[in-house]
Amino acid sequence: MATKKPRFSITVPEELLKKIDDYRFDNRIASRAEAVIRLIEMGFDVLEQETKETAE
Repeated sequence: MATKKPRFSITVPEELLKKIDDYRFDNRIASRAEAVIRLIEMGFDVLEQETKETAE
């Protein structure tokens, strides 16, 4: 199914790709792209929390 969502590609070291794939399989995520999206979102959540803690 085609999507109008923006796309981009990245190149990662093999070790990072293995970590992404391990996360994907451990969490039964259907695609590598979805796994990367979830990891990015988690990273932003951590940054947001750190920013709040620093501001307090």
